[in-house]
Amino acid sequence: MKITDILEETYSALSANKIRSGLTMLGIIIGISSVIAMTSIGTGAKNSIQSSIEGLGSNLLTIFPGVVQPGRGIVSSGRGSSQSLKNTDLDVLKQLNGIAGISPENSRRFQVVAKNGNNTNTTITGATSAYETVHNITISEGSFITEANDRSIGRQAVLGATVATDLFGSDDPLGSVIRINQVNFNIIGVLKSKGGVGFSGPDDMIFVPLSTMQKILSGADYFSTIAISVANGDLMPEVQAAITDALTQKHRVQEADFSVISQKDILGTLTTVIDTFTTFLASIASISLIVGGIGIMNMMLTTVTERTKEIGLRKAIGAKKWDISMQFLVEAIALTFIGGVIGVALGTGISVFVTYLGIVQTSVSFSSVLLAFGVSAGIGIIFGYYPAQRAAKLNPIESLRYE
Repeated sequence: MKITDILEETYSALSANKIRSGLTMLGIIIGISSVIAMTSIGTGAKNSIQSSIEGLGSNLLTIFPGVVQPGRGIVSSGRGSSQSLKNTDLDVLKQLNGIAGISPENSRRFQVVAKNGNNTNTTITGATSAYETVHNITISEGSFITEANDRSIGRQAVLGATVATDLFGSDDPLGSVIRINQVNFNIIGVLKSKGGVGFSGPDDMIFVPLSTMQKILSGADYFSTIAISVANGDLMPEVQAAITDALTQKHRVQEADFSVISQKDILGTLTTVIDTFTTFLASIASISLIVGGIGIMNMMLTTVTERTKEIGLRKAIGAKKWDISMQFLVEAIALTFIGGVIGVALGTGISVFVTYLGIVQTSVSFSSVLLAFGVSAGIGIIFGYYPAQRAAKLNPIESLRYE
């Protein structure tokens, strides 16, 4: 039997009952589109996080108080360990080789009120002038905190892009006054929107001089974090180890009461979480593929029963078992292939729509599309094999007598 004959027979068989064929493909369509959408959203989220973390600073190391607990978040601090980073630690760090910049930081959340009546609850970060270069941020208007501001315990503030919009809308905030913890601050600058990943996004922060934060707002002489820019990316492991050794000796402890985390460490942790979550969601979506495969098998078995006389007649005029088997197998594969095409188109459309809404910048990979077609063809073969074999094994005489 020629391939063209098989394809013509397949088209006639599937188009004879379009509604049943469409409903049979529905499970495959939903399964493929769900897997494509989930993987593209997961990939897009991972790319977005990677871009945000890399944009926080070049060759960045961050020293946190407390000890990293793998699998329990980025940082888990023990009792009292939140005060393990002191002002005197900076003298030790400045003596190390390979460090391009050091940015000590103290952060705490406060309610902020503008004179126009608008208010917001956001993170106030005490920082020095080094923050600007270490974290690779850009000023949109005005200027950033200077060394003079820090030395004089000044009442200056620099707004992140999101905070500026929340407090002042479309008005220019430069020169205005905001109130933080009952203290007035003059706005000297606004940052350019940068984006971020939750705990480290500068857009939703207000920056004040570090000395002002420690002595007036928080009353704490320790740091929340110390960010360090390494001069050369190849020196990252070496500098990370040197920091650990130096501060451990400075704190006179057997085990470090702090953690030195690189961009790679943070990215690796978040990527693992996202990959696991994406795989979990895609696995759930894949269940509908199995349901769709069972539906195809059920339809093909019904089709074999309905076409018993046709099978008997074809065998009587010389059709072989292989011809009959291939006919029904190709029909099953055609159902899943068409369902796969529609599913890929639908999944891609969902991904584009999610990107259009601005939820996340999705990314549909060519490998996921190939995998979708491969899975759909595999389902057609697996679930179409038994009905095809059953049709091929029918006795031609009994088939012709079937009513």
